[in-house]
Amino acid sequence: MVELHDRKKPAKWPDLIGRCIVSLILVLLTQSSQFLVPHFFSDLSFFIQLLLSAMMLLTVASAAGWCRRLLRVRSSAPAFVFFSVLFVWLVYIAFVRQDASLLMNLLFNGQIILLIFGLCRMLFSDPGLVSHNPSPSDAIPQSLVLEIDTHHQDIGLGDRLRCCPICKTYVKGFDHHCPAFGNCIGHKNYVLFMVLLFGFIWTEATYITCLSQYSAESELLDGDGARLEVNFSRKVARSTMLFSILQLLWQNGRMDSLEEVSRISNCCSI
Repeated sequence: MVELHDRKKPAKWPDLIGRCIVSLILVLLTQSSQFLVPHFFSDLSFFIQLLLSAMMLLTVASAAGWCRRLLRVRSSAPAFVFFSVLFVWLVYIAFVRQDASLLMNLLFNGQIILLIFGLCRMLFSDPGLVSHNPSPSDAIPQSLVLEIDTHHQDIGLGDRLRCCPICKTYVKGFDHHCPAFGNCIGHKNYVLFMVLLFGFIWTEATYITCLSQYSAESELLDGDGARLEVNFSRKVARSTMLFSILQLLWQNGRMDSLEEVSRISNCCSI
């Protein structure tokens, strides 16, 4: 019997710390690039700023990928997600919280805490790892769907068992590997994955609502007499709003693509 849930050996602590530092630097570079849009183009329409923000994101992502390959350093996608959430939370506490209602403060802070808890839970969750007797050749195609005998395994007849091409492990009900959450998505954690994805969308929508109220109140404060120059806090708030809207659009598109992939997979499994 050969255990096939031999996931990649966990990285050593110095390597993990190095990846987290690289991810933190990438988050700071990303948010700094977003800050440049309202700083230099505050007079343009919001739609144009959103397009410029998307272009800046693509530019930074391409440049960061090239630099990582050149320097031969690695980052961590879950750490990038965590530091991005933490950055948005710090911006909210520093600039937006004082102008938000008590209800919105409780709601948003509670959402952030649940998101961080959900990220940690997803990172260490079991997607449905199983053990299987490989063939003598030990050359099972990764796309092959295996039917397991219920007398030997605790897997129902007809359940999909696929090998994750990233982790090189067999997962019951394998859907896909999610780099952002650092885990495979399978039978046991699919519900948690969907809840976490909806949680991200809901939290970003709440944050955008809070920022809209903050921007409106800031404009009212600046409205007595001549229009004052947009201050630093409003630029930071606007940059994080642009980033959150892009994230919201991307995640909504991701939801649609996941539903389509799930529908096709279910049809192929019939």
